[in-house]
Amino acid sequence: MATFNYKAQNAEGKIISGSLSAANENELHEKLKSDSMMLLEAQEVSVGKRRAKRLKLDRLSDFSRNLSKLLAAGVTLVRALKIISDDESIPEKERDIYADVLRQVRSGMTLSDALEEQGDTFPPLFVNMIRSAESSGNLDQTAENMAQYYSKEYRLNQKINSSMTYPKILGVLIVLVVIVIMGFVLPQFEDLFAQMESLPIATRILMAISDFVAHKWYLLIFFGIIGFIIIKVVFSIPAVKLWKDWLELHLPKIGKLRKIVYTARFARTLSSLYSAGIPIITCLQIAKTTIGNSYIEGQFDDMIASVKGGAPLSQGIDSIDGFVKKLTSSVSVGEETGELDSMLVSIADQMDYDSEIATEKLVAMIEPVMIVVMAGIVGFIMIAIIQPIYGSYQSIAGGSM
Repeated sequence: MATFNYKAQNAEGKIISGSLSAANENELHEKLKSDSMMLLEAQEVSVGKRRAKRLKLDRLSDFSRNLSKLLAAGVTLVRALKIISDDESIPEKERDIYADVLRQVRSGMTLSDALEEQGDTFPPLFVNMIRSAESSGNLDQTAENMAQYYSKEYRLNQKINSSMTYPKILGVLIVLVVIVIMGFVLPQFEDLFAQMESLPIATRILMAISDFVAHKWYLLIFFGIIGFIIIKVVFSIPAVKLWKDWLELHLPKIGKLRKIVYTARFARTLSSLYSAGIPIITCLQIAKTTIGNSYIEGQFDDMIASVKGGAPLSQGIDSIDGFVKKLTSSVSVGEETGELDSMLVSIADQMDYDSEIATEKLVAMIEPVMIVVMAGIVGFIMIAIIQPIYGSYQSIAGGSM
């Protein structure tokens, strides 16, 4: 869909200028002709897609809900977008996005095309759901479904973030405790240890680390930043990222919990798409991009090809290494009973619950591990300090006898 600046003559002979979206000049001519205007001149406008950041999940949910309520109340699409874009409670940059969508819809573009023209601002799932709703005529209901979908995604992410708060605090405390002990506490024992003839190997290692932290802390920061950059670069390499995502799914305990989370995300997306009447192949192509694991996503090309060739969807899903078997069983039952859409909704709701439980279990596993790590570090430091002091007391006691 392109945008054209045009000059046209209306039935009264008046020259009118404006802009309108059309696939080509022929379509532009037909659109103007239907409005009793004759095209005189047309020029295509080269407009690049916006590079705005993708809207956050809560903002997508609010936009979908507001759009749904306005359309359900009988407000026209143009007026609904105008009301949303004029809402002063919305950040200015976000209002600019909605205003641009409104401008393009007014010029004759469909809402889905206008959303797509915003670049990465609106996810493909949202755009395709709106496009499907435009064909079926249930835009208000689809917008409400998307509001619920993104609201669930947002709540789950918030729950994960809040659950990880305690482990993050523990991690920061571990680092701070080590820095304080190494940089300020251990140097107080330096003169005492210097008077001893020999020190245990643990103490020598500890004092060397303490000396480095106290006098060359800037190198620690420098190498920390370099190490962080190297890790980011290395894990951005497709082969390394693929290996990392494979390992995540096959680690003891953790792998099983992560499979539940990824299965829930896929099932929720697939059920939303399929319930909207989108063809199953298109559903799979879109849903795979929302999983968040490159190892699982990489298996979809073969699976989609097999489904195109006539294989049952349940068989295709069963071939994916990374999904729990409950999803395959539910899809199989849906295919047998002819109620695949309702079974997908049901399994999506069930997997959402399982995903929350899996997240809580994952956090519950991380917390004691971090406490043990912290206790191990502090314990090693205490042993390394006490051991030479206790040894010197024994030497003094032995010499006085």
